[in-house]
Amino acid sequence: MASASSSSARHLFDESKKRLCARVGINVNNLGSVARQVVRASKSNEIMHQTLKNFTQVDVVSDYSNQNLQKMSLILQHVGYQYDVMQDSVNHLDYLKEQVTAMER
Repeated sequence: MASASSSSARHLFDESKKRLCARVGINVNNLGSVARQVVRASKSNEIMHQTLKNFTQVDVVSDYSNQNLQKMSLILQHVGYQYDVMQDSVNHLDYLKEQVTAMER
């Protein structure tokens, strides 16, 4: 009886071992596709990281551009004021020329 039970145990062990090998074999076959997915995911992460980095740089450049546009708008306004002052000076100069001409007569 001991022989029958050890034989059945050995048979059970061999069968379990074969099933385990079969499962490991299936998992090893799947391991290649899992590895490819991991590589793709890591590349996706790299791409996402680079995209986020680029977006952040664009955001910073956009802020700087906005600040520069505001500065240029202020400069344009000051140039407009200076133009008005110069125009008034030219008009005043014409008036002074007329007065000098009148005084020479």
